[in-house]
Amino acid sequence: MKFALIQMNPTVGALEANTDLIVSNAWTAFEEGARLIVFPELVVSGYPPEDLILKDHFCTDCETQLQRLRKELPSEATVVVGAPVSRKGKKYNAALVFQDSEIIGEYHKMLLPNYGVFDEKRLFDAGTEPFIFEVNGQKTAVHICEDSWDPDGSAVTSLKGKGIELLINLSASPYYRNKLNDRIDILAQTARKLDTTLLYCNLMGGQDELVFDGASMVFAPDGSLLACSKQFQEDLLYFDPEAPLQPKAQTLKPLEETYEALKLGLKDYVNKIGFKRVVVALSGGIDSAIVLALAVDALGKDRVATVTMPSQYSSSETLGDAGEMAELLDVEFHTLPIEGLYNGFESELSNVWGTDKEPGLAEENLQARIRGNLIMALSNEYGWLVLTTGNKSEMAMGYCTLYGDMAGGFAVIKDVPKTLVFDLCRWRNEQGLVIPPSIIERPPSAELRPDQKDADSLPPYEVLDPILEDYVENDLGIDRLIAKGYDETIVRRVVHAVELSEYKRRQSPPGVKITPRSFDRDRRMPIVNRYRN
Repeated sequence: MKFALIQMNPTVGALEANTDLIVSNAWTAFEEGARLIVFPELVVSGYPPEDLILKDHFCTDCETQLQRLRKELPSEATVVVGAPVSRKGKKYNAALVFQDSEIIGEYHKMLLPNYGVFDEKRLFDAGTEPFIFEVNGQKTAVHICEDSWDPDGSAVTSLKGKGIELLINLSASPYYRNKLNDRIDILAQTARKLDTTLLYCNLMGGQDELVFDGASMVFAPDGSLLACSKQFQEDLLYFDPEAPLQPKAQTLKPLEETYEALKLGLKDYVNKIGFKRVVVALSGGIDSAIVLALAVDALGKDRVATVTMPSQYSSSETLGDAGEMAELLDVEFHTLPIEGLYNGFESELSNVWGTDKEPGLAEENLQARIRGNLIMALSNEYGWLVLTTGNKSEMAMGYCTLYGDMAGGFAVIKDVPKTLVFDLCRWRNEQGLVIPPSIIERPPSAELRPDQKDADSLPPYEVLDPILEDYVENDLGIDRLIAKGYDETIVRRVVHAVELSEYKRRQSPPGVKITPRSFDRDRRMPIVNRYRN
């Protein structure tokens, strides 16, 4: 019997459109000979539906689409579809099995994740029983995502001794760097534990901060990987147990994988919301350079505009690089100098703060806020989505300006450490030169005062980023960071800055998650907080 795993890109809340895609993909697979067709977790509603699940009418509308599927799916195939359901006052994350134009049963997810980006326990009730059915004479069971992630958990142990020959896992597993290897290890353990073939069908696409990378897979009972679909693309993975060779898409190398995740997250955010064009403030620095490259690669040059807003402190080198990069990518390019506006602001403010005040942080932030006003005015006039350019290192340390460089609609590299920004720029240029090399080679600077360098305000990024990773992502406290060999003075400075800047991050736009712990969805810290460890 030929199987098909349908790696689909639904949109949260687009119930009819999602169902249309389910039907068309199911018929495509059926016409290719598949008789067991599997879709991802909550594919009818899109994932994560979040508090839409709390609306009773939302679940009712999902049920309407399930009844439509009963009539429109190929009746001679077994089709497994993920959807939210409401049963006797309880709501479940469910997998429904269609055969012969009927729903022959449904499975309710037993292990509800409640960590990181997940909060399913506040939305769903947990299932308590396995669901076993026959497909072509094979005893088949269903899991939903987390159920298979604990080989010793109740969802796996409930199937022990049941003679399961096939386990189907419907998944919506968000991407972070190197997660694919974790999935392979864990799912292989589950296949071995149950001594069964495991079909893993994962979601694909971007949803707010999350990216789903697909990479659906088939595992043999001994845990070996038999087949794998593409990453970051919609795909139909066919698997025939009788065929000697199965399709194995080549997995991407780390930098390409990260770049594709950022590109997909940006593309789907823009397209699913409905923006026609985006705009990038192009400074001639490395952060705006990688954001512009990603925008053009994701959306095409005709959907991207750029603007440079030089001040009296902008160097001829950065201005030249900004123009050169816009020319390399052949994008719309505007220049809006801010020196006159800055002088006007300073003149008016001198009535309050006096004429003999030494320039300081307020004047630096004033420049950033003038730029924020200008780019948001362009956004209002033309309907462009503003892509902000701050990276994770800057966001962590508060090295950014509220209502200035933080102003915008989507923060593409918000979860990308600065050292990784450099690596991504070099990798992108290896595919074809789009970033002037001088942008990568020049020491980073905000150019808000004479001869300013990031290193004047921050530890060197090669020192800072490992400390941030251990503190933010690995939860190491000050004592453990120092014991690991980091300089105590720098550690205390970093920890203080990270916690002090929570109020800024809380006001920042969403951005693509590519690390195990992003500031948007994973790390929830109080703003009023004097704990420093």
